[in-house]
Amino acid sequence: MTDSFNQQFDKHGAWRRNFAHRLKWLSRWLNENELLNQSVAERLRELESQLRTSKVMVAFVAEFSRGKSELINAIFFASYGRRIMPASAGRTTMCPTELGYDATLPPGLRLLPIETRLEPHSLAHWRDEPDRWTEVEVDVENAEQLSQAMGKVAEVRWVPLAEARALGFWSDDVPDDNPVPDSDGRVEIPRWRHALLNMPHPLLEQGLVILDTPGLNAIGAEPELTVSLIPQAHAVVFILGADTGVTRSDLAIWREHLVTEGDLSETRIVVLNKIDTMWDILSTPAQIDAQIQRQRKGAAELLGVPLPQVLPVSAQKGLQAKIRRDQPLLQASRLPALEAVLGEGLLGKREVMLRLAVDAGIVALRAEAARILNVRQRDLSEQALELQGLRGKNGSVIRHMRQRIEQEQSEFEGSNTRILALRSVQGKLLREVYAVLGSTALKADMARLASALKRRGLKFNVRKVYAETFDSLRNNLSEVQATSAEIQSMLNATFRQLNAEHGFTLQAPPEPDLSSFEHQLGQIERSHLHYLGVGNLLKLSQPDFCDKLVRALASRLRVVNEAAMTEVERWSKGAGAQLDAQLKERRRNFTKRIEAVERIQGAAGNLDERLAELSAQESHLGDLHKRLAELTSLLASNEAPNAPSARTELSAA
Repeated sequence: MTDSFNQQFDKHGAWRRNFAHRLKWLSRWLNENELLNQSVAERLRELESQLRTSKVMVAFVAEFSRGKSELINAIFFASYGRRIMPASAGRTTMCPTELGYDATLPPGLRLLPIETRLEPHSLAHWRDEPDRWTEVEVDVENAEQLSQAMGKVAEVRWVPLAEARALGFWSDDVPDDNPVPDSDGRVEIPRWRHALLNMPHPLLEQGLVILDTPGLNAIGAEPELTVSLIPQAHAVVFILGADTGVTRSDLAIWREHLVTEGDLSETRIVVLNKIDTMWDILSTPAQIDAQIQRQRKGAAELLGVPLPQVLPVSAQKGLQAKIRRDQPLLQASRLPALEAVLGEGLLGKREVMLRLAVDAGIVALRAEAARILNVRQRDLSEQALELQGLRGKNGSVIRHMRQRIEQEQSEFEGSNTRILALRSVQGKLLREVYAVLGSTALKADMARLASALKRRGLKFNVRKVYAETFDSLRNNLSEVQATSAEIQSMLNATFRQLNAEHGFTLQAPPEPDLSSFEHQLGQIERSHLHYLGVGNLLKLSQPDFCDKLVRALASRLRVVNEAAMTEVERWSKGAGAQLDAQLKERRRNFTKRIEAVERIQGAAGNLDERLAELSAQESHLGDLHKRLAELTSLLASNEAPNAPSARTELSAA
């Protein structure tokens, strides 16, 4: 039987924890053997952190009353024996709600007041302003109390039209989308702008983040949700009603907010919910299946997705079946099939990405550690030849050798001037990179975009405005790529010179490839253009809406630029760490050579003793080479042994 999503996520979490433990043990082994330079140590820490803390976000999107919150209850919270997310008839989730876990924060529900929309800040900004959120304590062991706390995300306010208009819930230009006023002329709006539940649920602790979104009107009023949060989700579950099929508002959400040109369609899963409404005692099971199949085909054709991506489900019956442990009802709800698709597709892709990251890190680590071992091997061989040449020599020859070693050491230290010059130029070029991708330059680009969008009238030239902005951003990356190439050329020239003069084995690491960041810019550009090109031109005539849009864009672009800067900085540090490691080994070599001569000067019999020590050290280096290959191969293998055996392997080394 196929594992449920919860079971598959448990296995995925166990795999991640196992790899993180192995990385930590390998790091300790490398450190104990002085094979861990600063660059490799930093890469290992990043990999370990990525495996432990990387998030997997699943966004649930639907128009009101499609059973979205009930589906979340059925998949994730059935173990509580009751509903946790509010899922009564009518509108329930009135504000975007994120469910996740951060061990540094106490469990609780944080609610951002809707009035913050009147201030010129993005959601990303408000996340770092805890004083502006309303805190609600939750008891994760008390299902009743937790459910009551989550009920707050459904709270609403009735406000005058002027306030609703200012907050983005009323548009004079698009009257068909406006809510219905009451007898006093007031309209219903959400009380909260955003909700964050921090909860030590087993799945959330392992890195799952659930994004529960409101209906069409609320989505459209929060551009950051549409152009930032939803596009960054690893999977989007779009829920339809089996009893209604694809309605006009369903199609509007799909076309305006979920599908963009060049989008990866396999990340979009369509759920045809409420199939239990078709369970009719007057129809045969075959007739019911045929009716469900017709609805599936109709939805697939209207949305333009393959039929296997449209999955029929009864979230309500699935939740009941899990609580009652009713296997026949669970199978009839077809919930296990959806959980299998989520688990195999979402988690499978995530695991492949993490494995690729681990493999790339292990290749770099193995190469650098092997390079250090090779340097030590060469130095030991040179010391052995040097000492063998002292057999039968008198004291003056030995003193002369010591003077020669000290002279070599002095000449070697004299090369520091060239190395300092290299680092000075390298630092200058890196500062240029930070200037191009830093916050000041991004603010200037966003200011130009905001100015263009705020010009009076309809923005029929919005594509041109965005194209110019993103061309500028791509040019920034191209400029950084050119600067990286300049640094790479300088490193190659200096490393060749140092290798020739001092017998180093320095090799500049390949310069960073920033094409993936250009690809991310392209995805962000497409999501914005698609969003603005479908029914939102009227909104662009509103300055407040333009401000929100630009702030949302700036938040996403800042993440891309910071990631690109981190990549360049990591590459630069890698080259510097390699140089530092070989400088350290050479200085260690000079110290040991002088110590060996001093010992021989003190007692001639120590020559054979020293040669024996060198031979033993060479043998030990051979063992380290072999163990390095074994441990890195073990870490990169697809077969994951249990933790105790891995610990034994590493401690035995």
